[in-house]
Amino acid sequence: MRKWEHYEHTADIGVRGFGGSLEEAFEAVALGLFDVMVDVRKVEPRECREVEVEEEDLEALLYSFLEELLVLHDMEGLVFGDVKVEIEKTEGGYKLKAKACGEVLDYEKHGPKEEVKAITYHDMKIEKLPDGRWLVQFVPDL
Repeated sequence: MRKWEHYEHTADIGVRGFGGSLEEAFEAVALGLFDVMVDVRKVEPRECREVEVEEEDLEALLYSFLEELLVLHDMEGLVFGDVKVEIEKTEGGYKLKAKACGEVLDYEKHGPKEEVKAITYHDMKIEKLPDGRWLVQFVPDL
């Protein structure tokens, strides 16, 4: 049930993820982030990486999660086309464990679009919608 979309923003592009659960919405927004950079439908799950972050609130959790994925992109040249997320409430806030699968960026295969420089808190929103779905959004720095 997870899906993402890009929305117009004055300076850059916004990424919005939807899911039947908070985890699905985080997965969707991560895929939406990588779809800003490449066509994620062309990314094959050749390599997987595990990410674990812990933060006091959901916004910081989202920021740290996406930042970890972006670091993997910057350091190893990976782009991700599938992400599975587990979020658990802890005494101090939230803990996220994720498995992201993809492959090394291939310019011919993936058709690179924009380069994402950084994750930001700009226009960040995490909320449960009236229909029961979750919405997660932010604007990356391009």
